[in-house]
Amino acid sequence: MEASPDDGIEVVRDLAAAPADVFEAWTTAERFARWFGGPAVEVPLDDLDYALVAGGTWAATMVLPDGARIEWVGEVLEVVPPERLVLTMTDEPASEARARLVVELAPVGGGTRMVFRQQTPGFTAEQRAATAAGWGTFFDELEAGLPPASR
Repeated sequence: MEASPDDGIEVVRDLAAAPADVFEAWTTAERFARWFGGPAVEVPLDDLDYALVAGGTWAATMVLPDGARIEWVGEVLEVVPPERLVLTMTDEPASEARARLVVELAPVGGGTRMVFRQQTPGFTAEQRAATAAGWGTFFDELEAGLPPASR
C-alpha cells in the first residue's frame, strides 16, 4: 500500500548525553560526517557543506563501500540550540521535492531524549520501515561518538 504524503517515520532514542552534546553531533560538520551514513559509509569533509544557518542550504556526499556515491542536498529551516533542528533533504539534487526532517531534543533522566521525524511521501510501508532502520544504524554511530564525559 502506498503511503500518503502525510505519512512518515519517527525514531525515539534516549541517549546518555546532554542535549547540547547531541545537538553538537547534529550541527558540527566534523561530528555529522562521522555518523551520517553509518559505520561502513564515508562522508568526506571535502564534499561536506554543512554550516547550519536557518535559511541556508547543506550538502553532503556519502561514499558507499563499493565506491558508489550518493549526493544529498537540503535546506536548513530551523536551528534552536540545543532543542530543535529542522532540515529538508533529498538524494536527487535536481528534484525540487525534499523530505522534511525534525530533530527534537529534551533532557530526560540525566541524558537526552531524541525524537526524530522524517516525511516519507509516496513510500510504501516497507520503505518506511527500511528508512527508520537505516536512521537507527546512523543513530548507533551518533551515540558511539558522543563525548565520554557526557555519558
